[in-house]
Amino acid sequence: TDLEVTGIDFLKSQNSLLHHTDAYHMDSLVVRRGQAFQLQLSFSRELKAADKLALHFGIGEKPMKIRWTLVSLNPRREEDLSEWQISIIKNSGKECLLSVISSPRATVGRYTLNVKTETNIYKTQNNALYLLFNPWCEADDVFLADEAQRKEYVLNDTGYIYVGSAYNIYGRPWNFGQFEEFVLDACMYLLDKSKLKLSNRADPVFVSRAMSALVNANDDRGVLLGNWSGNYSNGTCPTDWIGSVSILQKYYKTKRPVCYGQCWVFSGVLTTVMRCLGIPSRCVSNFSSAHDTEENLRVDIYLNEFGEKLNSMSLDSIWNFHVWNDVWMKRMDLPAGFDGWQAIDSTPQEQSQGIFQCGPCPLKAIRDGDVYLPFDSKFLYAEVNADKVYWVVKKVNGKETYTRTSTETEGVGINISTKAVGQNKREDITAQYKYPEGSREEREAMEKASSFIRRSGVVPRARFASTVPMGPMAPEPRVLHEAVSKTGLQLEITNKEALYPGNPLELAITVKTSTPGSWTINLAGSCQLQSYTGKVEASLGYVKETIKLEGKSEMQVPLKIAADEYMKTLASVEDEVFILITAIAEVQGTDEKLTKETTMSFEYPPITVQMPEMAKLNKEFSCAFIFKNKLNVPLDNCKLLVEGLGIFKKSVFDEGHVKPGRIIKSEIICTPTRLGEKKIIAKLISTQIKGISAEAAVTIT
Repeated sequence: TDLEVTGIDFLKSQNSLLHHTDAYHMDSLVVRRGQAFQLQLSFSRELKAADKLALHFGIGEKPMKIRWTLVSLNPRREEDLSEWQISIIKNSGKECLLSVISSPRATVGRYTLNVKTETNIYKTQNNALYLLFNPWCEADDVFLADEAQRKEYVLNDTGYIYVGSAYNIYGRPWNFGQFEEFVLDACMYLLDKSKLKLSNRADPVFVSRAMSALVNANDDRGVLLGNWSGNYSNGTCPTDWIGSVSILQKYYKTKRPVCYGQCWVFSGVLTTVMRCLGIPSRCVSNFSSAHDTEENLRVDIYLNEFGEKLNSMSLDSIWNFHVWNDVWMKRMDLPAGFDGWQAIDSTPQEQSQGIFQCGPCPLKAIRDGDVYLPFDSKFLYAEVNADKVYWVVKKVNGKETYTRTSTETEGVGINISTKAVGQNKREDITAQYKYPEGSREEREAMEKASSFIRRSGVVPRARFASTVPMGPMAPEPRVLHEAVSKTGLQLEITNKEALYPGNPLELAITVKTSTPGSWTINLAGSCQLQSYTGKVEASLGYVKETIKLEGKSEMQVPLKIAADEYMKTLASVEDEVFILITAIAEVQGTDEKLTKETTMSFEYPPITVQMPEMAKLNKEFSCAFIFKNKLNVPLDNCKLLVEGLGIFKKSVFDEGHVKPGRIIKSEIICTPTRLGEKKIIAKLISTQIKGISAEAAVTIT
């Protein structure tokens, strides 16, 4: 009788454990390329030596051998040209156990499997198999040798995204959720949507670049629509997200861009997509990040005579922080030495090759100033290395004049941060992006980069500025101020009290001199509210004073802002805002000028999470969230957002109007569905304050 296949067992539980894919919320088998998996075939009779048997793995609409999209494996024939391998492990009775090893260079995606005997073809139901990149396989371009790093950068489904300002950094908990329902399907949909040739879907360089384009909606109706306008009424405010899962699930369901994202949301979703596909990935936060639209390594900042920053003058900007991603891979397309971490960025800032995408660019190329290497190395180099040039704009006889007050060469690209491997803390990775400021290597990298980037002479680049050029357009020498200072002038900006919304802002500017002599100093200092992209939302007040200092001495000038001056702005702007303090000092009788700016964050009362440290699988336990409004202002439209991957789906509690002193308590009954340490994230949002986060961990046994 003819041999017929009567069934296939994909041995999902044993294969997925060996392939580190057991967490995927999928009915189909998920495996990683370049590594053996087993299949159990059942036949109508015993398999004999003379029987014909072939397994066809196909990908794409019309799988064809000539295009390498159809792999035909015969357990009795020598190795297939495709680098896939198959062997019979055990043949007994009507059952046959096979081992299949896919090529470590195979196309990543959804495969069908048909088994062919002499007269019969057995077709498995749709999407028999999902094949992913394999960081555990030495022959895969994404191979990562360290197991702790693989656990963090591929398998960890929670983490932190670092936000705030350079000297006031805090971690925002984020649920990546790469194993949740429909997330892998959404990633497969994005791969299909990318229009990448199937052969290029085997290459992490092509895949990561394509995903940096598809996570934003700009050119291709991708996942997230960016919005920095401050008005989010017909979508979700970017500060309200606590993870990627609901975004990717909604996108997969509607196939329409989700509203709205800002940089940390784009980065969080891109980390989810990369980890889901098997490419090691991390969120990277760059503090004082230069958005240098002209690629000349310079960002101009314009101030009025009170030291208030002017929004409309400059196309360039310094963002308090900007978040992008690093992905780990070999760069076979580049000269030797550029393997390892590569920067990619899905926030739509600048077009690259005609669409909003960025990277991958080797961190080594950014550090060494090799800005001619693909992709987008000039833009990324400027984000961490541009100079800040301050200009004071004054009206003289009805005409605007521009005076340069200072150039800061070390103020951009500081405290570059990511979550530490295996620990809930921040790791500083600045040294992977740049050499120490002022070192010989840093100077050499800057010289190399400058030979490829047109560094402009020092003429203000305001949109409407009509100015007299200041001498020949030579690149400006990078002088450090201390070397030329007559007075040893220094400025320090501090806050005397905690910055709680609803309280007055008690700020101070300290002016110091350190050399002998009598100095008269004109000081202007201002306080403004700005969003994280550097956009001024409100000017709150300023001081202007002339002070006299003798020799080595200092004087503190207070700058106090009443709560009424800023609470309206806090309530009217939907984004989280930061306090920007800028000071300008000019020493009379000399040409010494100095500008200093500092960004500070508001402080908030905490959310407390109460729950057991341990719980049992599929057994209920309760989790309570408690918040006391310790501010002396009421909070309107309070909402508590909570999510626990593997414990409960995202939930929202409407708390309404919370008066000063009021305590709110919300409770959720959880039934854990997965083993191991699980995290619960809570976030409180209101009209006045946008982001108080908390998290707690529970171990499920």
